[in-house]
Amino acid sequence: MQKSATWKRAARTAVLLALTAVSLYLLLPSLVAVASSWRSLEHVDWLFALLVLACETASYVCLWELDRIALRTRAWFPVATAQLSGNVAGRLLPGGGATATAFSVSMLRRAQVDTGQATAAFTASTLLQLATTLALPIFALPAILGGAPVDHNLATAAYLGIAVLAALLAAGAAAFVDDKPLELAGRATQWVLNHTVRRKRPVSRLPQKFLASRDFVRTTLGERWRAALLAAAGNTGFDYLALLCALRAVGAAPRPSLVVLAYAAAELLALIPFTPGGIGFVEAGLVGTLTLAGVQANDALTATLLYRLISYWLPLPVGGIAYGLFRRRYGELRDSRGQSAVSPITGGGGLARVVSSNDRPRR
Repeated sequence: MQKSATWKRAARTAVLLALTAVSLYLLLPSLVAVASSWRSLEHVDWLFALLVLACETASYVCLWELDRIALRTRAWFPVATAQLSGNVAGRLLPGGGATATAFSVSMLRRAQVDTGQATAAFTASTLLQLATTLALPIFALPAILGGAPVDHNLATAAYLGIAVLAALLAAGAAAFVDDKPLELAGRATQWVLNHTVRRKRPVSRLPQKFLASRDFVRTTLGERWRAALLAAAGNTGFDYLALLCALRAVGAAPRPSLVVLAYAAAELLALIPFTPGGIGFVEAGLVGTLTLAGVQANDALTATLLYRLISYWLPLPVGGIAYGLFRRRYGELRDSRGQSAVSPITGGGGLARVVSSNDRPRR
């Protein structure tokens, strides 16, 4: 029995690695095209390039705030360093989000955070981020289909993005306080899935699953679910502003409604599990949709390169530094008698519980 389970795990890993290799091979031309535009970075407006960095930093701060709320702690350092380090692990090691989760949880365990609590908190945080990502194109759809506004103005694109995020916040608040929105969303999604893809077993009980996930998130976040919802929206909003600043840095003037489409497409493509962080898929999708939005091909390549350098590649070395700083502070967690030290996060209360032996992974 154990041998069979081992073979199944090995087979799944082999299939995933094969899909990753095939995906990277097929997407290699897009990656090469984006990377080869690095000389064009000499001509970008570096003030707006710095704003891309500032917006991405703010996006990460919002994510850390969301994790802090879910963990119910005031400490920034262990939460931020665990997230950055887990992010690197998820992008460099097989397993993606699950590997990142396990790595972040194991780091927080060294900081005397209960494993079960950390896993539940990260799961709730991830569910909220995922819901925001999946809902984004739905709320952007009216502007995209209507084609409004038609003037090529990045300020208008920013206002449009703010309007979409405001709609997301309103819908999220409604979903937290009332069952009807999630029931309707579940029924609609279930109908679409059952009527567009042939299945041996029709999808069922999706509204109940949506409600169960909402209840789990609401229970984990407690009374601060409003602040958590705002942090999740801020994480997406600042990332969207980073893309706008990257477009402004190359002097592009795209159609605003299609910029929202480009960003929504990039967010969804990043969820594809075949490559780490959707690498290749995001680049190809962004360049294609930005070109459709009226951005010249060279500018689309340069803007995509700038955006991905700061949002995807820069956090990798930063995560390595964060891991080193975490090890320096929390490397020794036991006293001379081998007993657990007082929690560095909560000072012995709140999250300072006995670490569970049932370790479960997260992102």
